[in-house]
Amino acid sequence: MTRNTILSRNRSVDPVRLSERADWIRLETIRLIEIAKSGHYSSVYSCAEMFSVLYYRTLRLDPANPRWADRDRFLLGKGHAAIGQYPILADLGFFPEDWLDSYTRLGSPLGDHPDMNKVPGCDFSSGSIGHNLSVGVGMALAARMQKRDYLTWVMLGDGELNEGQVWEAAMAAGHYRLSNIIAIVDANGMGLDGDIEDVMGIEPIASKFEAFGWTATEIDGHDVGSVVEAFDAAQEATGPHVIIARTKKGKGVRFMEVSPHWHLGYLGPKDKDVAIAEIGSRIAK
Repeated sequence: MTRNTILSRNRSVDPVRLSERADWIRLETIRLIEIAKSGHYSSVYSCAEMFSVLYYRTLRLDPANPRWADRDRFLLGKGHAAIGQYPILADLGFFPEDWLDSYTRLGSPLGDHPDMNKVPGCDFSSGSIGHNLSVGVGMALAARMQKRDYLTWVMLGDGELNEGQVWEAAMAAGHYRLSNIIAIVDANGMGLDGDIEDVMGIEPIASKFEAFGWTATEIDGHDVGSVVEAFDAAQEATGPHVIIARTKKGKGVRFMEVSPHWHLGYLGPKDKDVAIAEIGSRIAK
């Protein structure tokens, strides 16, 4: 992929290439979890297509200058999916690819959750979930005050919507009519503790955001064409915009899909080979 040059916003990229990148992210997740012997497969797999479209098409970035003031911001609220973000950042040239081999090892900059002070290209840290939309609102307000045209994107898990701070941030974004912030909800319907609707129901998500002055779009989060169209349209919104992406936990590996067992787990040699073969068969076509 292109390295060490400014990446323009909404670049022209073949949708087939974006789908292949999503599957490459899935394979890299397996490779890194093999180092740690534990990790979040299914949380990455539900948002892999959106990671691909964001980084390889949508965001304006400069890998050679990660803190460039005019870059678009991307905040990963569901920080446990950072294992799918790191290979992309390395691929784009934010840091050397051999950093990936140190994932979660003592002294490594790459932890289970991202640390903005250690990972070039990471705009905010994550540990406890629920904070990133508030920070994103602050970044969007800063852009307005500084008369900069960067956009702030925040990806949230649907389980993360149980956090009250998310709704305080939604209220603030609506109050200030922030047209430069876009939230993406990875609505895979499951969390570590089970089905979202059993743990704490959050539907209808769209109506809740709309009550705070947001416009909302619902899409199939695994359909690259729909993701591209929604990301493009959101940038033209006149106020805060949320994209609710309906996804499947573990999408892309049949025995993982819609299963609660792979939120945090370890494949082991036999299952790993099965998963790699299934994902690899799509890239080879």
